Amino acid sequence: MRITRLSAAALLTLGLAAAAVAPAAADSSPSPGASEDAAGPTRAGTSFRTATEFEQGQTATARASVGDYLYWSFPADAGQRPTVRATVKLPEKHAAETWRVDVYDGLRRRQACQYGAQTRTAPADAASVELACVLRTVRAWSEPWADDPLPGTYYVRLTAVSLSASDLGQSVDVEVRADSKDMGGAAAVDGSLAEPLVPGIALRTEADGKADEDGEDGGEKSPTAVLAALEPEDGWTSGWWSDRWVWTAVGGALASLAGVAGYRLTRGSGLPSRVPPGA
Repeated sequence: MRITRLSAAALLTLGLAAAAVAPAAADSSPSPGASEDAAGPTRAGTSFRTATEFEQGQTATARASVGDYLYWSFPADAGQRPTVRATVKLPEKHAAETWRVDVYDGLRRRQACQYGAQTRTAPADAASVELACVLRTVRAWSEPWADDPLPGTYYVRLTAVSLSASDLGQSVDVEVRADSKDMGGAAAVDGSLAEPLVPGIALRTEADGKADEDGEDGGEKSPTAVLAALEPEDGWTSGWWSDRWVWTAVGGALASLAGVAGYRLTRGSGLPSRVPPGA
């Protein structure tokens, strides 16, 4: 009966912990800042500084010329594994063309793709070419020398890297989309960034707050960086919470129950009746 009660208590504890993990995981899952049906931007930038912002879950479109460098940017938070997909609708008549999509982090470091067709060659007269890049999981913190993806802005660059001179300048239609999978506590690390890697996109002049001796504003101005406008819907978490905390507590509770059960099994019922007290 004692073992039965202990087993029942352990199962009850595990069930309660699993119930707690479910809503916690749902709350910690970064949701895209735009709905699936939300319209994305209809243009692309031509450099990092002019990259067009779009949110995860949106489809950004643009009409461009073959040979242009096209840039977009989107936010990605800790625990997410972003996937970038690009589709290029080619002209009716063209020679073989090779297209490539690259992804850079907020420090403009090129991030390697875990898998996906990052570069593809479209045969002559193909209607379109599709590219994909699945990044590594975004970490909340990393060593300064490492090249790990960190929370912040991510840039997408799309261009043709091999084409004939006759195709240069032809019009193409482009679609770019970014989605993420929440990797949960398995990707959690100890540590977080003070601020996400969100670069400034402009400088705004504001009064520096200094006043002269008469109490009047001195009129001095100081430039202030204006950060990129987009961020995850629930804000930047920087890895402060993960379901790893819950499972650690569950493991501790089960270990305590196992210790109590082992003690009860090994202590016996006391001294045998034939042994006199104090012997």
